Amino acid sequence: MLAGLRAALLHRIGGRFFYGWAMLGVAGLGIFASGPGQSHLFGVFVGPIAAELGLSGAAVASAYGLATLAAALGLPSIGRRVDRLGPRRMLLAVTLGLGAACLLFGAVANLLWLGAGFALLRILGQGSMMLGCVNLVSQWFERRRGFAMSLMALGFSASMAIHPPLAQWLIDTVGWRQAWLWLGALTWLLLLPPLLLLVHDRPEQVGMRPDGAPAPEASAAPPDVTGLTLAQALRTPAFYIVAAGLFSISMLVTALHFFQVSIFAAQGLGRHVASQLFTVSALAMVITMPFIGRMLDAFRTERMFAAGLLVMAGSLALAARVDDLATALVYAVVFGVNNAVSLTFFGYLWPRYFGRRHLGSIQGLGQMVGVVGASLGPLPFGFAYDFTGSYTASLQGFAALPVGLAVLVLFLRAPRGRAA
Repeated sequence: MLAGLRAALLHRIGGRFFYGWAMLGVAGLGIFASGPGQSHLFGVFVGPIAAELGLSGAAVASAYGLATLAAALGLPSIGRRVDRLGPRRMLLAVTLGLGAACLLFGAVANLLWLGAGFALLRILGQGSMMLGCVNLVSQWFERRRGFAMSLMALGFSASMAIHPPLAQWLIDTVGWRQAWLWLGALTWLLLLPPLLLLVHDRPEQVGMRPDGAPAPEASAAPPDVTGLTLAQALRTPAFYIVAAGLFSISMLVTALHFFQVSIFAAQGLGRHVASQLFTVSALAMVITMPFIGRMLDAFRTERMFAAGLLVMAGSLALAARVDDLATALVYAVVFGVNNAVSLTFFGYLWPRYFGRRHLGSIQGLGQMVGVVGASLGPLPFGFAYDFTGSYTASLQGFAALPVGLAVLVLFLRAPRGRAA
């Protein structure tokens, strides 16, 4: 019965427009539903959890950082399972697991349980859910992949706008433990129906081609899905150039998110104003993200990658110069563009250079590199502030890293054997 309903929906929707847009919608919903595993939601719960369990803020933060790092190490294995099972089956398992992890997190009783809960939520939400959604969109789009990725990433912007106030309302209404029960139920309600009824792993499975290109003649052999294996990718310079660029972006974006309020407070800007700048950055991100996606489809990828790294450098340099509201607003807009760049690049670059056939394995290792960068990013800035009493030198010094990588990226070329 379920198979018949899926086939009927495929025929009805696919008869009106390219079915990949439906896959893009489900993937965007999945990115939104990853909210319970994202940093912007955890921040709302840190205070109530620390107060009830009698933990210091440093203890909670340490558990969170170690859990994030541990979760990152599991992503290559998740990527291999995406290749073997397909994104639909993998996303179904991840959705069930993420909802269950929310229920378990609402019952944490000590620091060890808290760390284990953080790790489960991070690997399922921030890791596996995003990996599966990116893989699904990558399979259905090639020529318009940049634009599709930018639209999918709007689900993350929606989560940033909706999940924190929703969580705060739930905490105020039913308490932080019951809030996690509702977040888990919401995850299941949002994602299980479309995953069961709508999702197909690849267009080739249902007689279509990426981007809605004309299907092959009935007598023709089905098109082959090509791409490098992980072992082949690891033998190419392109893998390490892409990984280095994305590692630096993830590391430095996380550091700016983590220390933004502290940086601006140290430079004479009120903490309340500094926290409100996140809204300006989010708005700039939403507005510019589709344009960045279209530019990725229209211009040479290595030049766009280099430009994105220069935007990262510009964000760091501007943060070091903020001293009033005007300069803070300029920074907030540029940093919003930087967030749009980072979210789009992480989904776009791996299939662009290494193809679709073994994409899960390659993305899994690549996403592990990014998450490790995110877990390490705040450390050098924190140590620098402890020693010097200022963030300025570290911001200016680290701005040189993406500039150097931007030069290196200009020599990036696609390896032989990847998909067109």
